[in-house]
Amino acid sequence: MATSRRVSRVSSLIKREVSQMLLHDIKDDRVGTGMVSVTSVDVSGDLQHAKIFVSIYGSEQAQLETMAGLQSSAGYVRRELGQRMRLRRTPEVVFLQDLSLERGDKMVHLLNQIKETLPDENDLD
Repeated sequence: MATSRRVSRVSSLIKREVSQMLLHDIKDDRVGTGMVSVTSVDVSGDLQHAKIFVSIYGSEQAQLETMAGLQSSAGYVRRELGQRMRLRRTPEVVFLQDLSLERGDKMVHLLNQIKETLPDENDLD
């Protein structure tokens, strides 16, 4: 139980610190300011690996460029996390794109399309 509490605490700290880095510290032009947000962080039980899920706004090309920029800055992010969080061992950092918002939008759009094709309840009288 204490381990999972620690993993959860480390996850939320990483999320906060990486969000700050995205706003102020990462200088890569591909990582556009305000275009990327950290949606969640999944840290392994041994605190050796951190998957950082990000939501990226923009065209598909802009998303690909942003992910390339994030992946190239992973070493910098790991070093910064090590300095800011003072962990004994800083986890390996991997950026992954969170597509759940896009999937949710697509589902709402599909449901609206289905609703439009169904007969109106008032027409059934």
